[in-house]
Amino acid sequence: MKKTMLLNVAFGTLAILPAVSKAQQLPPPQEAYVTIEGDPEQVTAPMFKGGKHYNRWFAGFNAGALAPVAATGGSNDFSKWKPNIGYGAYVQYQILHFFGLRADYLGGFLKANNEKNLGNGVNPMDAGRPYLEYKTTLKYSGTLSAVFNITTVNWITKQNIAVLYATVGGGLAGYSPKLTDRRGSEYRYKPDGDIKELVIPVGAGIKFRAADGINVDLAYTMYYTDGDNLDGYVYGPNKDKFSYARVGLEFALGKWDKPDLQFHNPAKQGYDELLLEKKNLAKTLAAANTANAKLAEDVNKLTADADGDGVSDYFDKCPNTPAKTKVDGSGCPLPEPPKVEEKIVITEEDQTIVKEAIRNLEFDFAKATIKEKSYAALDRVAELLKRKNLNLKLSGHTDNIGSLKRNMELSRERAEAVKNYLVSKGVLPNKIEALGYGPTQPIASNKTDEGRQRNRRVEFYIY
Repeated sequence: MKKTMLLNVAFGTLAILPAVSKAQQLPPPQEAYVTIEGDPEQVTAPMFKGGKHYNRWFAGFNAGALAPVAATGGSNDFSKWKPNIGYGAYVQYQILHFFGLRADYLGGFLKANNEKNLGNGVNPMDAGRPYLEYKTTLKYSGTLSAVFNITTVNWITKQNIAVLYATVGGGLAGYSPKLTDRRGSEYRYKPDGDIKELVIPVGAGIKFRAADGINVDLAYTMYYTDGDNLDGYVYGPNKDKFSYARVGLEFALGKWDKPDLQFHNPAKQGYDELLLEKKNLAKTLAAANTANAKLAEDVNKLTADADGDGVSDYFDKCPNTPAKTKVDGSGCPLPEPPKVEEKIVITEEDQTIVKEAIRNLEFDFAKATIKEKSYAALDRVAELLKRKNLNLKLSGHTDNIGSLKRNMELSRERAEAVKNYLVSKGVLPNKIEALGYGPTQPIASNKTDEGRQRNRRVEFYIY
């Protein structure tokens, strides 16, 4: 009968839990999701980052049945145990989703008597037991326990509705037994104070999320004492023990709209993050394919030459010129050359124009892209070449920094860049020769910055 009553106290509320779960629709926990600005479809779910995103501190209060018996066996030194009211409180810190530390306080009363016959059918009083009953006041039990969550991993939800856990720890209990002898006289086992002994709590329980920041806690804990004093009677070799079956409420110490770390399921969150990463990767790949298609379209536009005159349609100012027609850099037919050969005279002024172009010629670092500030001087060279029908030899040079292969390529590319620019201004392509010599023809020592700067050049030679 007494055992039935103890079990009813511990697990009676299980009958109403399905109704509680159905009655309330728990809102989904607020996960640490980040939306990329300007693209609400592209989201990432960062993996667990600690206390910033989760509640880790909790406080609980409980009440239940204290009994001088343990589920592992044994009821101390009296034959009939009785459940009594116990009460407790605790503070828990969740270190990981499956592991935490909890400090518990427990108080209440323990009681038993010798009304029940022993296993051999003999009444304990007839077997020489000196006491009718005892009542122990458990003034306190302070313990620190490790809490291990057992059922945190599944593939359904990031926040579990319920979680099973086990506890083990150690601490100190202070209690005061009071005995009643055969004559009905009561006396304290230790008249001058309380007994203080080491206790080892071992237990298990289940927690349910009742609402944001509020959990229901059902648990059963066995306390093993380091002595045979709990009932005030030393009998046999076994040490005394007691248990506490309880129902309680737990409250998160923080913002209740945050999810609780102890209910967190990292496996499900990690799986969802992989799906989101897959989605983001697919979007990135689609964007890259679109950009590549546009680039291919632009390249085709720049290289197309419908009339076959050697000038791209994009730059051709005179499309549809007849086949084999000689054209200038803009794609327009060239005027017929004069029949009389003119003697080419290169003046000092012509040389000045060329020298100014050389002096003002600048490229982007390590590239063959001409800077805009060089255009004006090059425009004057183009006008000179067209006006006097001059030929131009371009020689690209570099210092010796970097590989020989790359320097040879860069010097040729820069000479070609100057040629292309002059051709775009109407100079005949066949009037310009562009060569690259790399570092093979230095005009200064490459051992100094000044020397290397002089060696990085494009030389102009008109004739």
